[in-house]
Amino acid sequence: MLDVPAELLRYLTRLLAAERRLRGTPAGSRRLSCRNQAVLTLRWFRDRARIEQLGRDHGISRATAYRYVAEAVDVLSEQAPDLAEALGRAMAEAVPYVILDGKVFESDHCSEPATSVKGEEIDAWYSGKAHRHGGNMQAVMRPDGLPLWAGPAEPGSAHDITAARIHALPALYRAAALGMPCLADSGYEGAGIGILVPVKNPPGNRELDIGARTRNALLRDLRCRGERGFALLTQRWAVLQHITASPSRITEITRAALVLTQFEHKYIGENR
Repeated sequence: MLDVPAELLRYLTRLLAAERRLRGTPAGSRRLSCRNQAVLTLRWFRDRARIEQLGRDHGISRATAYRYVAEAVDVLSEQAPDLAEALGRAMAEAVPYVILDGKVFESDHCSEPATSVKGEEIDAWYSGKAHRHGGNMQAVMRPDGLPLWAGPAEPGSAHDITAARIHALPALYRAAALGMPCLADSGYEGAGIGILVPVKNPPGNRELDIGARTRNALLRDLRCRGERGFALLTQRWAVLQHITASPSRITEITRAALVLTQFEHKYIGENR
């Protein structure tokens, strides 16, 4: 049994049917119907089933199974909002603040030489912080942890603040100027006005004053709920726990999982 809501299966089936009409795919020319292609794709997301096994179960070749899953991933990821759209909706719904966080999504090894800021040659897709290969994804969450947006993946060696400056901070500055600040952890220190991060201890082992400690405790309590956002993605959609596709596909796969999550939590509907 596929443990997803029937509404989600219908939603993805309709997206795939619309894509086939857009492409002008002749009726009956595909080995699988739109519904069966949706089932195949959701099994891959939900159980991290091997493509070979999925192909055998559905009576199609390995290459066809790869193509069907890739097509569905692209169709879903196209439904994901950009950051300006996500923040605009949050402000319209009077969300008091959003939470910015980053995560390295583990992927198969992909050696790509790069030069670090210290001038050393490194593996671009290896994260020294996470101690694994993968892509650094920045995400913005609601106060309850529901992910609103997931940004393009940077190589795992990129720091959170670097990836955020490229993909997230400009839109977050505009939202903060309109009254919706963003909470983040100390890895985003120096991000700028409107990005609220904890105050670090002063040098010389001195303690923070009571006001700063209270502020840090409040920020920590509010921000930690945002960590639920990545858990919603990775625990529900097992394929994100280790992406075996090319690292260049991390963005599309994660955004597709974001759409699936938002649908299951009724943040988006079948008419989107």
